[in-house]
Amino acid sequence: MMVTWDDFAWFAAVAVVLWALGAVEAFRRHGRWAVASTAVGICVYAAFIVAFWAGLHRPPLRTIGETRLWYALFVVAAGLVTYLRWRYRWILLFTTVMAAVFAAMNILKPEIHDQTLMPALQSVWFVPHVTVYMFSYGVMGCAFILGVANMVTRSADYLRTADSMVYVGTAFLTLGMLSGALWAKEAWGDYWSWDPKETWAAVTWGLYLMYMHLRLRCQNRHARLAALLLVAGFAGLQMCWYGVNLLPSAQDSMHAYSQAAG
Repeated sequence: MMVTWDDFAWFAAVAVVLWALGAVEAFRRHGRWAVASTAVGICVYAAFIVAFWAGLHRPPLRTIGETRLWYALFVVAAGLVTYLRWRYRWILLFTTVMAAVFAAMNILKPEIHDQTLMPALQSVWFVPHVTVYMFSYGVMGCAFILGVANMVTRSADYLRTADSMVYVGTAFLTLGMLSGALWAKEAWGDYWSWDPKETWAAVTWGLYLMYMHLRLRCQNRHARLAALLLVAGFAGLQMCWYGVNLLPSAQDSMHAYSQAAG
């Protein structure tokens, strides 16, 4: 049976319930059950993406709604890795809530999903470019949660964990920018054009570089500023992802044709 967008609510509901059970088990200190429930939920959600991909006959990476699929998957995966490595009992709860919000947005505001890809999207760079960006967004979403936790508790441990997330996330942001530049050269003849999405991508990348510089130079000094940079970086990612579509200048953007992330 072919899986369509109409089936998403069922897969999402099962996945979110499993993620929520995993979050509860984490609070109850039942680590194995927390990991098992969360991992099975990830598999259920990923199964929809794979089946949906097969049904579309193209990668589900074109529209904002389709990229929300990947974001929810990656942010929960990042939360699970964080839980396995640092055993923060609350992290699975917050990543579950974040993923559930994006899943609910896709249920309440479905977008048109067809099988067509515009010529510029029919490139070998399409899948790696958008996928590495969405992976980095998921990792940075987890870093954002840790930054907020530091602002609330003033615990330096949360920023030490966030450092690892930011290093990984920034590496993938950089890969996304480089692949995007190569794709732009192939499609439009220039590596960079200061398109609104490109400009915000550069601003966001700079914010995370500032965070890394601050942490490497100052260690645990200026922790509040570091946490604020995590919040600002996350806000910048949201602007890159869908916020630029609300700007008047975005109507003439070379990225307007797809309304996809990256």
